[in-house]
Amino acid sequence: MKIDEIQIRVRYGETDQMGVVYHGNYALYLEMGRIEWLRKLGVSYKDMEKNGVMLPVVSLNINYKKSVGYDDVINVKTQLKKVPTAKIEFEYEITNEEGEILTTASTVLVFIDMKTNKPTRAPKYILDAIKN
Repeated sequence: MKIDEIQIRVRYGETDQMGVVYHGNYALYLEMGRIEWLRKLGVSYKDMEKNGVMLPVVSLNINYKKSVGYDDVINVKTQLKKVPTAKIEFEYEITNEEGEILTTASTVLVFIDMKTNKPTRAPKYILDAIKN
């Protein structure tokens, strides 16, 4: 499935007293990867929400393998797991500049109709963009 990769330099405020990235910040890195994955597909969260569809995370799984510290440069690889239905699933791999795997993760998000607040199928324009 479609893969995208972004690079992030860890900022001081993302670390704890030990100079290690606080575990909760990994969810932000994954979100950054997801947003850029969609953007490169030609889809923006902002436009999706303007069209009445939101995409909340319903499942998040993170496996920490090696610490990340202040000023480290990390690569977040985001991959679509399968063609979306009412949900969309991503897998992630965070590596350092040497290519070592630091973290693996997965998320599940659900397409929600903002008027009814109920799950809905993936918008056709997203499915079309994935196929092309």
